[in-house]
Amino acid sequence: MLRRLHHEQPESFAFTPANQAWAEAQLTKYPEGRQASAVIPLLWRAQEQEGWLTKPAIEHVADMLGMAHIRALEVATFYFMFQLQPVGSVAHFQICGTLSCMIMGAEDLIAVAKEKIAPNPHELSADGRFSWEEVECLGSCANAPMAQIGKDYYEDLTTESFAGIIDRMAAGEVPVPGPQNGRYGAEPLAGLTSLTEYESGRTQYNASAALAVEIGDTIKRIDGSEVPLSAPWVAGGRKVHVTAKKTAPAKAKAAAKPAKAAAKPAPAKAAAAPAGGTKPRTMKAPRKAGADDLKQIRGVGPKLEALLNRMGFFHFDQVAKWTGAEVAWVDENLEGFKGRVSRDGWVDQAKVLAAGGETAFSQKVKKGDVY
Repeated sequence: MLRRLHHEQPESFAFTPANQAWAEAQLTKYPEGRQASAVIPLLWRAQEQEGWLTKPAIEHVADMLGMAHIRALEVATFYFMFQLQPVGSVAHFQICGTLSCMIMGAEDLIAVAKEKIAPNPHELSADGRFSWEEVECLGSCANAPMAQIGKDYYEDLTTESFAGIIDRMAAGEVPVPGPQNGRYGAEPLAGLTSLTEYESGRTQYNASAALAVEIGDTIKRIDGSEVPLSAPWVAGGRKVHVTAKKTAPAKAKAAAKPAKAAAKPAPAKAAAAPAGGTKPRTMKAPRKAGADDLKQIRGVGPKLEALLNRMGFFHFDQVAKWTGAEVAWVDENLEGFKGRVSRDGWVDQAKVLAAGGETAFSQKVKKGDVY
């Protein structure tokens, strides 16, 4: 399918302050010089902010990541999750039209969408609040037919229930996502036939629907107010340089030369005293009994264990005592593995191991199930 940018485009794009902070935090996931790896999450955030992905937004993200505009355009036009034209301000309905759903009545759902929203896919309703499209398999075949509305799945649909969902959303309501025929998840409609002992202890809704209900608005787009806003692995760690938007090719080229020359001493300075971090106490050598097997901490492999030993960390109790500021320092100085301490929760694991306990992961290591 040929995907083109919409013929009408806004003049400019800028992230909101909250989304800008989120975007900059995402860049810390990746090593220096690999910022382009963040192109998909940043494009998605831009789409969430605007409702659809505009040409200025694509170029803005490319400039932030130091990418040629065509590279970001390639990503945006390749993935169907990116909407290249305006969508409904309240909700965009993605109706699965692949085999299982088609057999179970997807064409009837499409007919409802044509009648109640707009005659053609990607066409806005008369009030601009809704739009729809037919998509390929969304992986909910056991609950066919289904549609993704916003971020959530509405399953086991009939023409009546689907029309009712549209009407309720038009009235300002947000129907509970998930199966619309009373069943729990993808269980048999008549109820469990096995593992029945677990039926009484489960939550009112399945996990996905329960989370959507907890949020309170399943069709709400991300706006930067979500918690946590930024990436937890940052923890006062390294700062990210965001490329300013290019104003003119000549100026951008001239400004690039001094920036490149000034960048050389930066890594050494950051390693010596990264912002917001405090170096933990280290040891010159392990205790007489020998070093602990740090590979029992999930996220620590042979290379990381060797790196930690070179840095002066040999024992579980050393890791267990790291404060938030010390975690930030270690996260910053794990060359090639930055952010791993926070991401995998080393401190909590180390506390258990230092006390003589075991984790599910450490048990696997001892059994030789982890290679």
